[in-house]
Amino acid sequence: MTRVLYPGSFDPIHNGHLELIEVASRLFDSVVVATIGNPQKPTGLFTMDDREQMIVESVSHLPNVEVTIYSNLVVNLAKEVGADFLVKGLRAVSDFESELQQSQMNLAISGVHTVFIPSATEHSFVASKWIREISRFGGDISSMVPAPVAKRLSQMFDQ
Repeated sequence: MTRVLYPGSFDPIHNGHLELIEVASRLFDSVVVATIGNPQKPTGLFTMDDREQMIVESVSHLPNVEVTIYSNLVVNLAKEVGADFLVKGLRAVSDFESELQQSQMNLAISGVHTVFIPSATEHSFVASKWIREISRFGGDISSMVPAPVAKRLSQMFDQ
């Protein structure tokens, strides 16, 4: 049985993330999605618990996916959950450059390899930071995020 870990800040989860989770759930026996507390992003729009709940609601149609919260090295969580690989998405060349370095560091300190999955063209421009900004100013993001996220953003910004 092959188990993978898909870590990210997911603040909030969007359709690009969901696409990657769905692809991973078809490729691998088990997928653990972890919303990670990122010290480089000290404050977020949503709490870690809110992020976890939105992910759970968004992946409820995928029986081989579980969700967790973590605030430590990703490779430590990979060991804890018995992940064979980390999974990361790629939207553009710039993603590859930073993700490659991170994957090499993770491999060096833990022996855990990273599998890269490119995003589909229709999701390659979507980023959580843009979702937050557009929502804050009343823009329509409903086609870019799962329904539970659109609902929470609408409630948050009273739209």
